[in-house]
Amino acid sequence: GLFVEPFGPLGFEEAVDAFKEQARGLIDGGCDLIVIETMIDIQETRAALLAVKELSDIFTMASMTFEKDGHTLGGTPPESALITLQSLGADAVGCNCSAGPEQMAEFIAAMKPYATVPLLAKPNAGIPRLEGLKTVFDMDAKTFAGHARKLLSAGANLLGGCCGTTPEHIAALAKAIGGRKPAKPNRASLAALSSSRSFLHLDENQPLFVIGERINPTGKKALQEELLEGKLSIIRQMAQEQERQGASLLDVNVGQPGIDEVQTIKKVVGLLSTSTRLPLVIDSSRVETIEAALRIYPGRMLINSISGEKEKLARLMPLAAKYGAMFILLPLTDGDIPKTAKKRQAVIQSIFQKAQKLGLTKDDFVVDGLVMAVASDAQAAKETLATVSWCKKTFKSRTILGLSNVSFGMPGRPWLNSAFLAMAQYSGLTMAIANPASVELMNVMKAADTLIARDKAALHFIHHFAQPAADAIPKTVSAAAASPDEKVTAAVLDGDREHITAFIEDILRTGRPANQLVDETLIPAIVRVGDLYEKKIYFLPQLMAAAETMKKALAFLEPHLKKAAGSDKGKVLLATVRGDIHDIGKNIVALLLRNYGYSVIDLGKDV
Repeated sequence: GLFVEPFGPLGFEEAVDAFKEQARGLIDGGCDLIVIETMIDIQETRAALLAVKELSDIFTMASMTFEKDGHTLGGTPPESALITLQSLGADAVGCNCSAGPEQMAEFIAAMKPYATVPLLAKPNAGIPRLEGLKTVFDMDAKTFAGHARKLLSAGANLLGGCCGTTPEHIAALAKAIGGRKPAKPNRASLAALSSSRSFLHLDENQPLFVIGERINPTGKKALQEELLEGKLSIIRQMAQEQERQGASLLDVNVGQPGIDEVQTIKKVVGLLSTSTRLPLVIDSSRVETIEAALRIYPGRMLINSISGEKEKLARLMPLAAKYGAMFILLPLTDGDIPKTAKKRQAVIQSIFQKAQKLGLTKDDFVVDGLVMAVASDAQAAKETLATVSWCKKTFKSRTILGLSNVSFGMPGRPWLNSAFLAMAQYSGLTMAIANPASVELMNVMKAADTLIARDKAALHFIHHFAQPAADAIPKTVSAAAASPDEKVTAAVLDGDREHITAFIEDILRTGRPANQLVDETLIPAIVRVGDLYEKKIYFLPQLMAAAETMKKALAFLEPHLKKAAGSDKGKVLLATVRGDIHDIGKNIVALLLRNYGYSVIDLGKDV
C-alpha cells in the first residue's frame, strides 16, 4: 500500500527486509522459482529483487504493470524497467495484468531490442468492466489464445494469463502455441543506463552523450554552504538547468568535508530521482558513498570511476557486478599515470580481464581516455585522442573524456575544450563530462556530430539551432530573479517541501492575506500539477511530491486562514472508499475546507 523511498514513505531497507522474510519462507519451503509481479513501483520491485538475490540465486522473474499510456503509475516505461531489472539480476522480465493481450504486445515489443533475458507476458482477459459490484472480463478463451502469436512475434518467451483468465484460457493458449520453442534474447549484454522515467542506450552511432558536470561542490561556495546546512535546493536547480541545456546524464558528487557523505548522497539520489528524468552518474572517492547510491537508485547507474588501483578495484568491481551498474574504466594504477596511449592500453586490458572474471563485458563500462593539460605536456591531447581511437577501432569499447582538463592553465579555455571535443568525436568518443551551459562547446558538439554523420538527417543540429519552443515542463525560477509568488509556485511544482514555508512567510510579512495567497498562488499551482499529470508530463512521484508540498503549505497557513474564515459554514464528511489507501488528495481537500470555515469530519482511508 505504500510507495518505497524516494517515491513514498516506506524505507527502502524496510521494504527489502519485508520481502526477505517472504522470500526466505518460500525458498525454505522448496519453491522452484520466484515471481515478483503486478508491480507499479520500480523501486519496490528493486527491493523485492534484491531481497531474493541476497538470499539465493533461485530463478526470479520480475513483472511490472503498465497503464494504457505505456508507463507504470510511477512513470516508468517498459524499456527502463527492463534495463533496471535485468541489470540487477532478474532472470526474466516482463509485464502482467495491465491490459489485454493486444496492448501488452506493444509493451513487449518495446522491451525486445534491449532484452538480455527472457521476456514474460501475462495479460488480462481483455479490459475489465463493472456489472453492479462485480468485475467482468469479456474475452473468452479462444479469443485470448488468438493473440498468442502476436505476443510471441513481439518478443515474449514466456506466456501466461492474469486477471479474468481461467484454466480454459491457459489450455487454449498452450494449444495455440503448439510445439513452438521460446526464442533466445537478441543480445547477451547491453550498454544502457536508466532512471525511473527514462533510459539511454549507448549506441555508438548515436550523437555524443553529455554528462552534466556541475553538481560538484569543488569551487562552488554556495553549494558547499548548502551541503553543510543539509539543504539541497541548489542541487535541484543545477539538475533541472542541465537537463534543459542538453545534458544526457548528470554527474553527482557531494564530496564536501564536514558532512555525512553517505547520508547526503542518499538524500540527493532521492531528490534527483523525482526532480529530473536523466540517469545519474555517481562520482565519489569513497566506496561507501558509491555503494549507498547504487543500492537506493531506482535505475541503472554509471560509476565514476573504477581504476587499476588494487584496493578500489577489489572493492568497487564486485559492487558494479552486484548492482548491475556500468562503470567508467580509468586507466590508472597505484602511483602511476600512464602518459602514452600504449601504456594506457595495457592498463585498460588488465582491468578488463579482472572485470571478465566477475561476468562483466565491454558493454558494462566506458573507457576514460585520460585527459591531461596541454599547458604542461604538448603531446597530452594527441595521446588521449590516440587512446580514444584505439578503443574505438581495436579494443571495440565505448569511451568518455573529462574535457576541461585539457585547457587547464591556458587562456581561451572554452575554445580549446571545444576544438578538442570535435577531434575526440571524430576519433570515436561516446560520452563527455562537460558543462552543458557552455554555448561554444554545445554548438561545436552538435556541428561535429552532423559532420561525422552521427546525427542522422542533422535533426539534433537543426533542433539545437532552431528557435526554442515554449517548454511544457515547468522551468525552475532563479532564486535571485523570482518574485515571492513565483518561488511558491515553483516550490509546489518541484515538490520542494524544504523551502515552501519560508517562501510563504516572506509573502505574509508583506501583509498579504493568507486566503488570497491560497486562491491566487497555491491553488493555481496545484491545478497546474494536475494538468501536467493528465498530459503525462508529470507522473505519480511528482504528483505526490507536489501534493505533500501543498499539504505542508496549507497546514502552515491554517492558523492565518482560520482567523479570516469566521464562523462555521457547515459540516463535511470525508473519507477514501474501501480499497483506496491513498489519502493525499483527501487531506488537501480537508485542509482547504477547514481553512474556509467548514467543520470537517475525516473518517480516514480505506473506509
